[in-house]
Order: sequence, then C-alpha cells, then structure tokens
Amino acid sequence: MWYFAIALVFGVLLGALLPLSIPLVLARYLAVVLLAAMDSAFGGIRASLDDRFDFAVFASGFFINGILAAGLTYVGDRLGVSLYYAALFVFGYRIFLNLGVIRRQILNQWRERRAARQGNPNI
Repeated sequence: MWYFAIALVFGVLLGALLPLSIPLVLARYLAVVLLAAMDSAFGGIRASLDDRFDFAVFASGFFINGILAAGLTYVGDRLGVSLYYAALFVFGYRIFLNLGVIRRQILNQWRERRAARQGNPNI
C-alpha cells in the first residue's frame, strides 16, 4: 500500500526538480493524463486499504483511463469543444472521493489501535 504513496511523492518531487517545459499545445493532454494517473493511484491505495487490491485492475485502469482522457481531449480539440472538462470533473471528483474514504479508513484504524492499547473495546 505504501509503495503507491512513496511513488507518488517521488514522482511529484522528480517533476518539481526537473527543468521540463511542456508546450502549450500539449498542456491540456498532460493535465488530464496526470489526473487520470492520480485517480488510479488513489484508487489503488483505497483498494489496498480495503484488502481488495488487484494489480491487473490497477494497471489496466491506469493506462485505459489515461488513454480515454487524452482521447476525449483530442476529440474535443478537433470539434472545437472543451470535452477535457468532463475528464477533469470526473477524475477530480473521484480523487476527492477516494481521499475522503482513505482518510476515514486510516482514522478508524488509528482509533482501533489506540483503543486496543488502552484496553478499551469501545472506540
């Protein structure tokens, strides 16, 4: 489970430290692909906390969501419609939903451990 968090932090640090400039034409594509990747990462952490993590589901979701998001952006660019907003909205919503669930699960685990150490079965 912690591999994903460590990889996420490492990736953010690496991206912040490398002097890389993205052409404006590709900025939308990168934005939606990064959101898709973050959605998959947080979904993987959530699944790991639920003890139902499956690497095949994680990997397929990671790549397929990124390709779909970039594809929506491309089609929207060709049609002159900002379809990438749909991907931004959906992935943003899912990221915050997963973060909320992750936070509650970690807090519940912490409370259970604290109660067990104090010998109090009531949480």
